[in-house]
Amino acid sequence: MLSKSANGSASSPAQSGVHPPAESFNTKHMRKVLASSFIGSVIEYYDFLLYATAAALVFGPVFFSNLSPAVATFASFGTLAVGYLARPLGGALFGHFGDRVGRKHVLVISMLTMGIATTCIGLLPPTAKIGVMAPILMVLLRMVQGVAVGGEWGGAMLVALEHAPAKRRGFAASFANMGAPVGTMLATLAVSAATLLPDDDFLTWGWRIPFLLSILLVGVGLVIRLTVAETPLFQQLEEQHRTRKLPIWDVITNYPRNLLLGTLAGISIWSTAGMVTVWGVTHVVEAGADKTGVLNAKALAAVGALITVYIGARLSDRFGRRPVMIAGAGAGAALALPMLWLLDLGTVTAYALAVMLGQLIQGFIFGPFAAFTAELFPTHVRYTGASVAFQTASTIGAGCTPAIAAGLMVATAETSP
Repeated sequence: MLSKSANGSASSPAQSGVHPPAESFNTKHMRKVLASSFIGSVIEYYDFLLYATAAALVFGPVFFSNLSPAVATFASFGTLAVGYLARPLGGALFGHFGDRVGRKHVLVISMLTMGIATTCIGLLPPTAKIGVMAPILMVLLRMVQGVAVGGEWGGAMLVALEHAPAKRRGFAASFANMGAPVGTMLATLAVSAATLLPDDDFLTWGWRIPFLLSILLVGVGLVIRLTVAETPLFQQLEEQHRTRKLPIWDVITNYPRNLLLGTLAGISIWSTAGMVTVWGVTHVVEAGADKTGVLNAKALAAVGALITVYIGARLSDRFGRRPVMIAGAGAGAALALPMLWLLDLGTVTAYALAVMLGQLIQGFIFGPFAAFTAELFPTHVRYTGASVAFQTASTIGAGCTPAIAAGLMVATAETSP
């Protein structure tokens, strides 16, 4: 049975006996905590959105050059979906150890794994050199990347939330989400800069540079993350001997409704992202829009998302998580068809307007989402529950949406006279 917390979010009775940490926002350590959460999210989205952008522009001709352009695009987005399919597994795996042994050490491992996988993708030879092994290795690396990313968000969010005062948890947890538009912007600008090269150079080696730069971001993130202490709520959990042997089983058997609710809320975010920021890039570029202009528009829209994530999180601490998220989801439903119409125009200006609308909507839902999802689960299964809900939503919403859209385009092309 769920009870309603003071901020309008659902909480379980198991949470009621856990005292909030005494940590204030005005301490050096809390600033490190928030920085750790933010930079981890920046790196996560840089790595993952870098792959998504490259899948839209590069991987078809580089790794599926023996296929027709439309089928190559579909195959490229298929590898994108593989990474998303691995994310719930990563959420369960890293969530298991995060709920068993602590948040901090698991986060260090997830960040390092993610950075190594991304760097290896940048070093992968094309199909023209090693044949079918190229797409096979890319899929395997994408799976490793997906598993690592699956554990990153939940831990980064919880490190901030479980250090924060109870009345500021929405704002604190949003630092893991505020890193998303910044990571997206950095990844997009990195690829945009590479597209200034001649097409042959871009497809041969230029696209690899942003992937190789990932290891530098990971180094910065590890330095910050290693200085952060374990969260007070998890330390209290250990002292009370309330950790579980199988957190995922506890989540499935005791909190299925909460898991479903968190997943459905996340799908509303990720489906918009998949259509506008991934599939939409391919769609408008194939219609003749300039690649660099499209990517710059996408990067600019990420700034709008950063602002609305901040606003949405602050509003959620005042008015509750649900009202803010419902308002964002309603706006998304109302503007879905206009955004698709803008994408069909196939111009940089129309794409810029569509992606800005999509990112603004996403930000208002994404801002409160971290705290909303975390508060659906008690501390002893919170890493697992929040991670699996979020990553399952990303798999359904963002992982499958571009592939479905590309598949529909292939089917339409084949049935057209």
